[in-house]
Amino acid sequence: MESDTSFEPNRRKAAAILLAVTLIWGATFIWMKQALNALELELAEYGEFPVVAFLVSLRFFIALVLVVTFLPSARSGVRSRVIWKGGAVLGSLMLVGFVGQMVALNDINPATSAFLTSLYVVMTAVLTVVMADNTPRRALYWGVLMATLGAGFIQGPPHLSWGWGEVITVVCAFFFALHIIYTQHWTLEHDPLKLTLTQFLIIGGGSAVLAVATSSAPIEMAQAVLSRKGVLLPLVLLGVGGSFFCLVALNLYQRHMHPVQAAVIYALEPVWATLFGLALGLVPWTWWIVFGGGVLLAGNILVEVTSPVEASAKNVHADGENG
Repeated sequence: MESDTSFEPNRRKAAAILLAVTLIWGATFIWMKQALNALELELAEYGEFPVVAFLVSLRFFIALVLVVTFLPSARSGVRSRVIWKGGAVLGSLMLVGFVGQMVALNDINPATSAFLTSLYVVMTAVLTVVMADNTPRRALYWGVLMATLGAGFIQGPPHLSWGWGEVITVVCAFFFALHIIYTQHWTLEHDPLKLTLTQFLIIGGGSAVLAVATSSAPIEMAQAVLSRKGVLLPLVLLGVGGSFFCLVALNLYQRHMHPVQAAVIYALEPVWATLFGLALGLVPWTWWIVFGGGVLLAGNILVEVTSPVEASAKNVHADGENG
């Protein structure tokens, strides 16, 4: 095993750190919204897809610079074929999910997108049963159901017409579920920081390629985006918080939990996004927020109080016992 197993936090510490990850992921909704609001002219002139893809590439290249600068042990990963393979798997899964969501949001409303994306919690549970020898505890299934229901209805009941936007979003949910499961696999077997570096290279490079390939004037677009007032600060926050901190923490700590437990925690992201949106006047108040947030929180509490106090990286299947 290539990873350092001398530092193995207990499962509840890992859960607390992943909870912080969802908090920052919720804030990325605001930061991306601020950047896109500042780029209204560029979005109209160059197209939404290439501009957003360019922003995604920039945030991950910022994160890449931070990894190289502050986590020097990760640099040697670029010389390892197996680390590149793992980074390519994790990075490609996340890249497809990001890009698919961006494309689908042009055709469906945010509430529908949130509901369909939250299906990754259910998909993670199903894939875990299919791919693992042991099934999750029964309490986890209830947590999965409550997390999916809460995340899906926090901004009101979704209106499904099952057009191409809905289908693409469900496919994205499947890729996010695969990302959770394969993060567990690769970070248990190999150094998480080295995997993070190659993952950032794949996502940043892939997004840059997509931005150039879909833009009729990529150089002019890049110059316009970088020179627009109000873009730099949210972009830096996205790179430092949403990409660097969140994915480094995810790769380091998710391996100490059952994948389904992690998926239930990640489902809290829309709660934070909704609360931030309320505070800034970007999301209207409805009682669905209380319903969705309450059910989602209850699902997380159920999973937490019925989980073992300790779960090491060497025994992630301890939660697989039926209880």
